[in-house]
Amino acid sequence: MKGNRQQAKGKYMKAMIFAAGLGKRLGNITESIPKALVDINGKTVLQTAVEKCSAYGFKDIIINVHHFADMVEDEVRRLNKIGFRISVSDERDKLLENGGGLYKARHFFGKDPFLLYNVDIISDLNLSVLYRLHLEKKGLATLAVRHRPGKRFLLVDKEGQLRGWRNISTGEQILTGDTEDGLSEIAFSSMHIVEPEIFNYMSEGIYSMVTLYLNLAAEHNIYTLEHDEGYWIDVGTPESLAYVRKLLKASRKYG
Repeated sequence: MKGNRQQAKGKYMKAMIFAAGLGKRLGNITESIPKALVDINGKTVLQTAVEKCSAYGFKDIIINVHHFADMVEDEVRRLNKIGFRISVSDERDKLLENGGGLYKARHFFGKDPFLLYNVDIISDLNLSVLYRLHLEKKGLATLAVRHRPGKRFLLVDKEGQLRGWRNISTGEQILTGDTEDGLSEIAFSSMHIVEPEIFNYMSEGIYSMVTLYLNLAAEHNIYTLEHDEGYWIDVGTPESLAYVRKLLKASRKYG
């Protein structure tokens, strides 16, 4: 079976890029364009994400659309014309979050593991490493995680397995086991490899993948890959967007 999966790692590996968000934290930038079409040094955020996924073999991509959906679909057509392979899952009527959005697009996926990727994430993580760890661990999902500032964290054990969630601002906590002893806090990087088996445990609705993972973690193995090296930026604010533009411009100049 593993051999078959490795063979599937050619040009037909599948990915979903979540691109339907409202982008409210970007302020007036997203009053006239969707977050997916924000410019990063001459490329849209969506093109940057598509290029990232495609570079690691995830060349068959579906994205969800909601906010300024017509504009995003125009960009998809442009990207398809220059050689990318992108389909669209229409969420115009209702924004489903990434859990409900994935379930709506379930028809797109086959029998092999697939990548989930947030459109606003800029990172130099090697996605092949994430994929290989997933095949090795044979869990239901494998999540990229990172030590970084924040308020909401996953709780993982010494083997890197998901065991809970904590909001350090409110004190809210969810445990999937009997104890919090030996668990460490780490932030989710919004890049994950998932088995199609997960659709057996999903339903229609508006919910996040993290909520789903926490509901499943007590009875299913959900692993994490720590990637503290390199860079990871969520371009959800004007400040982080400016930083990414400067970072990527410098990396191309000197890299």
